[in-house]
Amino acid sequence: MDEGLTIQEAAERVGLSIDTLRYYERAGLLSHVVRTMGGQRRYDADNLNGIHFITKMRATGMPIRRIREYMETPIGPDGSSPHRRTILVEHRESMISKLQEINDALALIERKIELYDTRGPTFTSVTSDQGATRETATRQA
Repeated sequence: MDEGLTIQEAAERVGLSIDTLRYYERAGLLSHVVRTMGGQRRYDADNLNGIHFITKMRATGMPIRRIREYMETPIGPDGSSPHRRTILVEHRESMISKLQEINDALALIERKIELYDTRGPTFTSVTSDQGATRETATRQA
């Protein structure tokens, strides 16, 4: 990737549309995207890593403005960034809370499924006016 990837190649590599990559750049989420003399974007490994981070944060519900704040926060010479860390800690707490809600809902669904599985259908014999007998399945609720 000496010259970098074109926007098409980068989009294919990360599984996003070209429009999404352009949007991320306009929204201030991606910086330092090099352009050729003709104005074409070229994406390097750092850009791709940034896109990967952005997509993971979006998938977990982090708002664009918060991702932008994270991306715009400088990293110190020693590689530290207390504010970036704070953003991630706060987001982690939000995710833990949402995971608990999802796990609670999943447990309810599992209990309901188990309830239906243990009760199963009940078969009842029904005799018609003409004297024919047939079995019908009913489910207890």
